[in-house]
Amino acid sequence: MNAQTSAARAARTLATPVLQREDVGAVAILTLNRPEARNSLSEALIAALTDALAAIAAEGSVRAVVIAANGPAFCAGHDLKELTARRGAPDRGREYFRHVMDSCSAMMQAIVHLPKPVIAAVGGTATAAGCQFVASCDLAVASNSASFATPGVDIGLFCSTPMVALSRNVAPKHAMEMLLTGEAVSAEEARRIGLINRIVPAGRERDEALELAREIAAKSALTVKIGKEAFYRQLEMNLADAYAYASKTMVENMLARDAEEGIGAFIEKRTPQWQDR
Repeated sequence: MNAQTSAARAARTLATPVLQREDVGAVAILTLNRPEARNSLSEALIAALTDALAAIAAEGSVRAVVIAANGPAFCAGHDLKELTARRGAPDRGREYFRHVMDSCSAMMQAIVHLPKPVIAAVGGTATAAGCQFVASCDLAVASNSASFATPGVDIGLFCSTPMVALSRNVAPKHAMEMLLTGEAVSAEEARRIGLINRIVPAGRERDEALELAREIAAKSALTVKIGKEAFYRQLEMNLADAYAYASKTMVENMLARDAEEGIGAFIEKRTPQWQDR
């Protein structure tokens, strides 16, 4: 490859957004767009995702989110080339590594805290932080050819941050086996252990995720927001505290206009008219 070709490719890369957004009705589709790097989470992609999620949180017109990817891989985790390039710094990259890990962790938490459901559409491999990405989403639809792994142990870098999301999705021994062996699990196994919800033929994962998102988007946005927040909060509580919190949440939810409308519509056998309040 000559210098002119390299420069042209670099220019195209700079001009191509690392994250694409398309709105289909009330659903925002965010598409990872670094196929040449297997959609690894560069600093720029993490920032773009963080900004997109913040924007969507404030947009009343968006009621659900689908996260998909271009290319053969859903996400290969962190961009190891980008990280390794900082080893020459006086601190051997410590501050940069901290910045990237903290930024990525904040982005993953933004998915959980987003007051709208987020559905992963996985068409290829999801490894390391890519597997964490899937586990951080509220729901996940995968191609029958998709696979999932936390292979950091194979390169001397234990998948500690992916472990946080993974261990909150699957049983401890399943999570530990994936983390200690680094071996990939199939879509069928991922569904069996609770990492994903649905399996579809290859190429159908985005459409299936969109259909699922549309189904949820037809519900009261207020009710979905209340439910998603309550779901994650009660998981961290003991049984008694969880019931106390859930009971309080139910009372406040009952007083909402949409609950009054929904219950009334159910009794009167008619379609509810949501006002999201």
